[in-house]
Amino acid sequence: MRNIYNMNKWNELAKARMKETGLTQDKLAERLGVTQGAIGHWLNERREPTLEMIARILNEVGLPPLGVAYPFPRPGSAPVNRESNAELLGDLSVWDEGDPLDSDDCEVPYYDEVEFAGGNGMTEVVEVADRKLRFSSSTLRAAGVDCKSAACARLNGKSMERLILDGASIGFDRASTSIIDGEIYAFNHGGMLRVKYLHRMPAGAVRIRSENSEEFPDELMTADQYRDEVVMLGRVFWWSTVRRAPRT
Repeated sequence: MRNIYNMNKWNELAKARMKETGLTQDKLAERLGVTQGAIGHWLNERREPTLEMIARILNEVGLPPLGVAYPFPRPGSAPVNRESNAELLGDLSVWDEGDPLDSDDCEVPYYDEVEFAGGNGMTEVVEVADRKLRFSSSTLRAAGVDCKSAACARLNGKSMERLILDGASIGFDRASTSIIDGEIYAFNHGGMLRVKYLHRMPAGAVRIRSENSEEFPDELMTADQYRDEVVMLGRVFWWSTVRRAPRT
């Protein structure tokens, strides 16, 4: 069993939800019976609220409580169902656009798949200019990530559910590219932006594993395939629970 999110992420999720619903810090402060300054300090990690206050904030913004967990399926044996399972987060931001950076803020770049000209369906993974997400530097330090090495994208698809939901944003560390067995990594797989568990295997082979392994069984790459097809982007250190609206 694992938590959908932990205490180190609650403030960023709360701010994203406030942005999504139009809830201001002033209005939230009024509902909670505190000052707007206190809300600003808590959301930007300048001060730490009590667990009771965190629970009240999450309830007011419409997020589930800390510690919600789900069981995981065991790896399956169905045919490989390979997908590109990450994409640009778009205009979602945990800070309002145009807000000046606080002294402890860090702007993190986005990565996305871009289709080549000609409409042949081929893509490449690139950093997208002028699209960023802001984190507090203290949050990155707690995760052992340097601001200059952090980047982000968004999950697309259900291969990592029940751990990371379809539409959730992720953060990854571009300085952490060596595979540690069982860690989650973002990588460029022949122009596909993917987010998966990776495991080292004998003779340099690599196992690619999805959380939803019943629908997306393990993939095994030889050392040559991994070297020729994969460009490592970095270890995933953060993800949100903000989920996109159902497709219609």
